[in-house]
Amino acid sequence: MLQNLLHALDGNPALARRNRFAGLVVAVHRGAESWTVRLGVEPIGVATGLTPKPDIEFRASPDAWAAFAKPVPPVGYQSLNGMMRMGYLDVRGNMLEFGRHLMLIEEVFAALRGGTSVPDAAPAPVGKAWIEAVTGRYLHTDLCGRPHRIYFEEAGPANGIPLLCLHTAGSDGRQYRAILNDPEVTRAYRVISFDLPWHGKSSPPAGFEKEVYRLTTDLYVETVMNVARALGLDRPVVMGCSIGGRAVLHLALRHGAAFRAAIGLQSALYADPGANPALRELELTHRPDAHGGDVSAAFVACLISPTSPTCDRWETLWHYSQGGPGVFMGDLVYYMADGDMRNLDLAPLKAQQCPLYLLTGEYDLSATPALTADLAKQVNATHFEVMPGLGHFPMSEAPERFLKHLRPLLRRIEAAV
Repeated sequence: MLQNLLHALDGNPALARRNRFAGLVVAVHRGAESWTVRLGVEPIGVATGLTPKPDIEFRASPDAWAAFAKPVPPVGYQSLNGMMRMGYLDVRGNMLEFGRHLMLIEEVFAALRGGTSVPDAAPAPVGKAWIEAVTGRYLHTDLCGRPHRIYFEEAGPANGIPLLCLHTAGSDGRQYRAILNDPEVTRAYRVISFDLPWHGKSSPPAGFEKEVYRLTTDLYVETVMNVARALGLDRPVVMGCSIGGRAVLHLALRHGAAFRAAIGLQSALYADPGANPALRELELTHRPDAHGGDVSAAFVACLISPTSPTCDRWETLWHYSQGGPGVFMGDLVYYMADGDMRNLDLAPLKAQQCPLYLLTGEYDLSATPALTADLAKQVNATHFEVMPGLGHFPMSEAPERFLKHLRPLLRRIEAAV
């Protein structure tokens, strides 16, 4: 099986370039069997037995490696980092080097699958040039007493039902491009996707160079309410994913009357920290000896479904690779700690002043289907659905598949107006 790694670089100059700068020796243990994998050479070196003092060691059972090697691996086995999160893979050694080269290591070991069932066809040619019916503008507003310049995009009729979209941690509003461009959605909805301050095309406030960015519940809620007020939105539908999926819960809890419905994508009362948080504790997304954007993309890759189209998967990761220094880490303050809702009184959510619709991808290892199911039960959600074959970023990693789940919910909300 490991002989497949010999050909991991074939026809992939981008991966070969990454490999040039690695110089890592990895010991792979599969039960009683062991191999040595040498990165930084071409072809990649694979040999039975162990070399003294490897940089990194992987230990997993034969069954775990077999699950990882399936063309469509089961939930939890879609990546090495995912296996480590779930406790299926023990990683030892130089964790800094493992984290710095995580994208390379993941892509190399994915060759163990010897192929994939995911379509990798290039997009069809554009043909005659055309322009999307999406408008991008900047909103100037005071937020927490400081002037901000916030970028947003919108599509759909000006008098349509406002649909305010909240992106994930460390990314930006581009994740919602498919929703902005879907004529069935924009027939009735005015879709608005904005970049949080510090994200995408929204600048940090003046003086940011003297600060450490930290997203809190109060700041997130006030930002969304401020944008809604400034744009004159009348009881919008709010839809958010990941940290946005948590934020819609806080918004419904504190300002339920201001929204006609909330759609939580990958929503949960708290985030599953995983069985091994070693990489997160190294703060690799913001330190001088690591490429924070590349590491951020590598970190979240384990949350994407292995059946997501390749081009959409990589576009989702590209957004993460462009994040500003320390922004992803600052968002995680909200996601992992400040925004934890386990000790809150959820009675206002149960009252359904703001109907709550929950959609969760089956491959998410952070806001897992089990965590969303528990949330749905506790608050008596109007709708709860697990989306097969989708992961943590449904609207961007497989947009056409996601829209098949979203459109019926939007029609239900429209009918209730």
